[in-house]
Amino acid sequence: MKRHIALLLGIALGLAPILAQPASYPTRPITLVVPFAPGGATDVLARDIGQQVAERLKQAIVIDNKPGAGTTIGTTFVARAPADGYTLLFAPTPFGISQVIYSKPGYDALRDFVPVTLLLEAPFVLVANPSLPANNVTELIALAKAKPGTLSFASAGNGTVPHLAGELFKLRAGIDMVHVPYKGGGPAIIDLLAGQTQLMFAVPVEVHQQIAASKLKVIATTAPERLAAYPNALTLRENGLQSAEVRSWFGVMAPANTPTAITRLLAEEFAKAVQSPALAARLSGQGVKINLKTGEDFSKFIAADIERWREAAKASNAKVD
Repeated sequence: MKRHIALLLGIALGLAPILAQPASYPTRPITLVVPFAPGGATDVLARDIGQQVAERLKQAIVIDNKPGAGTTIGTTFVARAPADGYTLLFAPTPFGISQVIYSKPGYDALRDFVPVTLLLEAPFVLVANPSLPANNVTELIALAKAKPGTLSFASAGNGTVPHLAGELFKLRAGIDMVHVPYKGGGPAIIDLLAGQTQLMFAVPVEVHQQIAASKLKVIATTAPERLAAYPNALTLRENGLQSAEVRSWFGVMAPANTPTAITRLLAEEFAKAVQSPALAARLSGQGVKINLKTGEDFSKFIAADIERWREAAKASNAKVD
């Protein structure tokens, strides 16, 4: 009898987070934290997707930009927020990178969060200010070797994917360029357009309009195959730099101990949002791929990504204290 009581008690405790979930959730606006400044790819995607989710849930999604320290400021804020489903993180790739770049990132990616859902993956394009006298990787490498340490590449911050992408490119190409970090992709692009920097690894969605308007030019892409949007741009692999390939991902995380019923509902609604015809078509045209993973699958994805970036950080000697 005692064994049966213990078993029933264990089942009841296991169901507690689910039963605690109010049937009316959400009853107030949900804050979606973006750990970058406004204007970059992460911010643009969060706003587009958040609008779709808000319409589906019939509740406002408030975008809260908290940039700085390679995304660790915004990410740590969410890690310490109440686990009630009203504060979420729109997590970009640096979510895992920070675990190997920073000695004290302020959070544990695998312990302090519940992985709600992976949503998207995207390659990068290496873009340049039109004034740069190089139109492809071969010309860029030649220019960098002729003038070592004079070219600069912008990034969304120390330890971000554009930063590591640039470091890996330098390493594989055997060149020296200066890294210029910003508090987000938006500010970095502004200075790139102004000619304050010469190069940047960017997600297509954040520079698509500038490329179309010839305000930026594509030097190469990091995709395994050429992008339909930029068919004349060679991939890094075609340029013999396969080991320099990188890609970015975007997902949604909630503080640890958020009720399962809430995270499941959110996973369903965010997945439906990115698969809405209009948004899905726009994402595809910009080289962004829908890749949905939830629960244990998303957890394994994050763990594997952390290890991959650990190797990249070691190879490029990238470290932020």
